[in-house]
Amino acid sequence: METVTTLPRSRPFTRADLDSMPDDGHRYELIDGNLVVTPAPAPRHQRVVLSLAVLLREGCPAELEVFIAPLDVVLASDTVMQPDVLVARRVDVTERDLPTAPVLAVEVLSPSTRRLDRTLKRSRFQEAGCPSYWVVDPDEPSLTAWDLHDRRYTEAAHVVGDQTYAARLPYPVDIQPAGLVEG
Repeated sequence: METVTTLPRSRPFTRADLDSMPDDGHRYELIDGNLVVTPAPAPRHQRVVLSLAVLLREGCPAELEVFIAPLDVVLASDTVMQPDVLVARRVDVTERDLPTAPVLAVEVLSPSTRRLDRTLKRSRFQEAGCPSYWVVDPDEPSLTAWDLHDRRYTEAAHVVGDQTYAARLPYPVDIQPAGLVEG
């Protein structure tokens, strides 16, 4: 049986609208009331997500927790995103979602999300006060990290291939982009 979803007209999407979306393998997110639908990621993308999550989990302090998508991060009633990897304070996580900004949000670039991840998502996490935002490009491979200073993101690092990013936020961890792609 086919599920039919009626989309709102002449108004921004809300969290309630998002809850009515079908479970069809697509990722549904809201940014400023606009529905963003992306296809399921490719194996290379998922390899990077898993490698990074494992690496982050190894050094994760007890008061924090590492998650991979899909997990809703609710920044406003009209902005619900699902970063590929995130680190959150355990006390902030509910049974349903993360109703506040994480301490780290990471997006792994895909052809369908490249521009969105580098611009709009980054700006929304900045506005929400997310202390660190990273973008991993599996094609190069590279990692670009931004840290929040005076409510604005400043580039903390851009590393390529076998170069190492010695992250200090949200906690110390060393990352080589090439190692993430190789799995």
